Amino acid sequence: MPMIRLTAPAGALTVEGRAGVQKDLAAVLLRWEGAPDTAFFRAQAWSYLVELPEGAQTTAEDDAPRFLVEVTVPQGALSERRKSGLVEEATKTVLAAAGLSAEEAPRVWVLVHEQPDGTWGAGGSVIRYADLVAFAQQGRNDA
Repeated sequence: MPMIRLTAPAGALTVEGRAGVQKDLAAVLLRWEGAPDTAFFRAQAWSYLVELPEGAQTTAEDDAPRFLVEVTVPQGALSERRKSGLVEEATKTVLAAAGLSAEEAPRVWVLVHEQPDGTWGAGGSVIRYADLVAFAQQGRNDA
C-alpha cells in the first residue's frame, strides 16, 4: 500500500496549502500508482506531514525552505513513466501548497522508496504485490 510523507519547515506552507496538501499528495500517489478510486484504496494511502522546528533545516548556501517528499510503494508498482509523472505532480503540489512558483522546483526533492515484495505487512500479515494487483482488478470489475 502506498505511503507519502512531506517534510517541510514549520510555516513554509500557506494556511490553505497546509490544510489540503496531505490529501492532495495521497491522491497524486494513488493516481500514478494506478490504484482504483475506491474507499478501500483511499484509506490505505497514508499521508504524513512532518513539520520541522525553526532552524532545523538549512543548506550550506541559505536558509530558504526545502521540501522532501518520500514515497513508499511496493516494488514494481511504478513504471519509469509513472515515477516520472509522480515526481512531477508531487513537486507541483508542494510548490502550490507553499505558494511558490515553478522556478522554485529545485527546492522540492521527491524520493521513491520501493519496498521489496514480502517485506510489507499490514493487519498482522505479509502483503504481496500480486495480492494487491488482484484485489485492485477485482475492485475494477465490481465497479
